[in-house]
Amino acid sequence: MAELKCNAESCTYNKSEYCCKGDIMVGGKHACDCDETCCESFAEKRDDSYTSALEHPSKIISIDCEASKCVYNSNYKCLADKVEIKGCGASDCGETACGTFKEE
Repeated sequence: MAELKCNAESCTYNKSEYCCKGDIMVGGKHACDCDETCCESFAEKRDDSYTSALEHPSKIISIDCEASKCVYNSNYKCLADKVEIKGCGASDCGETACGTFKEE
């Protein structure tokens, strides 16, 4: 479990930079830097969509991670204490990134 700060304000799960989903998946199996990662759990806010999966955002969440070259990845789980998801203005998951990614 990690403390997550998310600046993808256009994500339906984002509420005041915290995630309402409960857990996320970071993609980027062959990533060598943070720009080659993404938050695969990103879902763009729409006027007709639900607000969140959970009633309240959570500061601490479980993060699954495909970025096998990241020092924080252990058996597809993120072991970082704090994780930042970038994605200001994102409209799809490809426009997000794990700002905490650090290559081994």
